[in-house]
Amino acid sequence: MTVTRKAYRAAILHSIADPAEVGVQASHEYFEDGLLVIDQGRINAVGHASELLPTLAADIEVVHYQDALITPGFIDTHIHFPQTGMIGSYGEQLLDWLNTYTFPCERQFADKAHADQVAKLFIDELLRNGTTTALVFGSVHPESVNALFEQAERLDLRLIAGKVMMDRNAPDYLTDTAESGYRDSKALIERWHGKGRLHYAVTPRFAPTSTPEQLAAAGRLLKEHPGVYLHTHLSENLKEIDWVKQLFPERSGYLDVYDDFELLGERSVFAHGVHLCDQECQRLAETGSAVAFCPTSNLFLGSGLFNLPQAERFKVNVGLGTDVGAGTSFSLLNTLNEAYKVMQLQGAPLHPFKSLYLATLGGARALRLDDRIGSLRPGNDADFVVLDYKATPLLDYRLQQSTSIEETLFVLATLGDDRTVRETFAAGRSVHRR
Repeated sequence: MTVTRKAYRAAILHSIADPAEVGVQASHEYFEDGLLVIDQGRINAVGHASELLPTLAADIEVVHYQDALITPGFIDTHIHFPQTGMIGSYGEQLLDWLNTYTFPCERQFADKAHADQVAKLFIDELLRNGTTTALVFGSVHPESVNALFEQAERLDLRLIAGKVMMDRNAPDYLTDTAESGYRDSKALIERWHGKGRLHYAVTPRFAPTSTPEQLAAAGRLLKEHPGVYLHTHLSENLKEIDWVKQLFPERSGYLDVYDDFELLGERSVFAHGVHLCDQECQRLAETGSAVAFCPTSNLFLGSGLFNLPQAERFKVNVGLGTDVGAGTSFSLLNTLNEAYKVMQLQGAPLHPFKSLYLATLGGARALRLDDRIGSLRPGNDADFVVLDYKATPLLDYRLQQSTSIEETLFVLATLGDDRTVRETFAAGRSVHRR
């Protein structure tokens, strides 16, 4: 008989609430010498090792990590799988960057063999960086989404993805039509949504590249398939916002375009939201829609600084996104490093426990999956990472000076990267070991 129970001993830290709502001290649980008990791919118990060890059966294996911290797996709420090969492309802001780099790169994903090759590299990179769930843009080609889901299914990952819908203002080789975009998306939903731990996201690229007919078709897909996601871009760049005003002069603003086509809702995630007004934040909160905060790409493309305190004031759900390939790292630790700087420039320092929340439970709440992932609560999927305090000589030396878990967490988010991730687990199974 296969033994499904296993226990992992190390320092353990996880978010249990948003620090903005309950205060810093009530937002997390920390066990300096902790134990995480896994059974059949789910978390069975978490707590102090001294209390849990005596309750274990004699035959349960206990893996003890020295100089390490266990946290929930990281959750990336906005990333582009087909842009893996163009990460770190020089010198443009959003609209020129799309035409110069993105569209030619995405053209290659009509070839299933190419999509398969990149899907493997992409998933490997996520896991190497401790990311166990991601909300992912495919390309316009169904082949790209099939390749990605096939790779995720093999590893039993919780992944959300969708085919881009784009029927105007893009090269002919990358456009679909309102009808073909609807039809292809519907077929992918029927094949993949709810299969294992996979979910589908209806994915119009952004308002300027979809006709009103296509946005209406996206809204129809959401109505016909309750439980699927909506994933698109919103208010990233000032020129983009002006373009939306020209294309939809009858609407009061960028968010109102999506609202008019009934694309806001509890599983709608809007990437960026750098330039939102109070009324738009209010509307996002009213509809339960979420924003993906993508600091690395916002800095890289010169788009602006996301106003996290404004989102908190209106109680908008916010997750963290790497936004590869405009983002320059798959690492959510690296992304938190950039998020801290974005907030410093606005005079609102990002607390280490808020960082932890954004990368884990905040992302899970943005995706409406906090009953399954994002914390180490018993009953949740056993998606977790082991962070190595001695990953680099500098990290090791710096952490020797740390006097609290708060300081340790901040140092990990400031100096950490893929090397810090010692092991990644999905549904209780090791899927990456450094």
